[in-house]
Amino acid sequence: MLPRRSLLTLSCAILGMFFPLGAAQKTSPAPSSSSARTLLLPRRIVSGERATLAVLDANGRLTPDVTVDFSNGDHAKTDATGRALFVAPLNPGVIFGSIEGRPGRVPIVILTPAEAAASAIEISSVPREASLTDRFELLGKGFCADADSNHVKISGQPALVLASSPASLIILPPSDLEPGDATVELACGKLQAPTFSLSLLDFELRADSSPLKPGEHRALTVRVRGTTAKVSLEARNLAPGVASLVGGNPVTASSSGGKENLARFELIGRKNGSFQIAIRLVPSESR
Repeated sequence: MLPRRSLLTLSCAILGMFFPLGAAQKTSPAPSSSSARTLLLPRRIVSGERATLAVLDANGRLTPDVTVDFSNGDHAKTDATGRALFVAPLNPGVIFGSIEGRPGRVPIVILTPAEAAASAIEISSVPREASLTDRFELLGKGFCADADSNHVKISGQPALVLASSPASLIILPPSDLEPGDATVELACGKLQAPTFSLSLLDFELRADSSPLKPGEHRALTVRVRGTTAKVSLEARNLAPGVASLVGGNPVTASSSGGKENLARFELIGRKNGSFQIAIRLVPSESR
């Protein structure tokens, strides 16, 4: 199972979103373990209980045969699905996970069994908005530790659970939904969570995508579809040698709200060439 890339990018004259491999592409080779870039770990795990992690490559594809190291000395290796089951340490606290051979560590909180005990699925944290092309996280109790044992539907269509624990789920929406309000259904075994809703957002980049010249200023406009509320967007410059983002890298901007709901960023050319900007939704405060 290979999810789409989670970012909207503008690269020179190319404007597009990346989707899961279709039926005709499923015979494509799996990503090489050396291409692993992103480690997805459930934010909360439970002492002595199993959990599922996932590793993505630079294009957002689940990546097999990647070794993940934990700060307590444990290790896990992703299987053919790009995910791996591991057992949480017995001592509550915080540990860190990292992709072998790559910088960066991801923190995880280890809860006691008493803190995570539940006779039903309880959801304590849900984002107000989620991107149609990016993952989002739920916090609560009573989830399945094995990612595929959690059955999630968004607007009636199956979603992919990338990483999971009894206290946390990381979910990727189905690829062909329309932006707007969506209902989410969640089950683990015979347990069914109460249905809840969130807003699924789509982003449209508007800009002259011709090559930049040194010193040239160029505006980038992002239209948010799926809500009239203001949301925060992050722009990340993937070609800093060609252009600079005004305000730093990355830089965050709020959309205007309303029917058009636009966010604006600005580029300054550094040398002739093709620029590449990635746009993502900054997670909202959860409820």
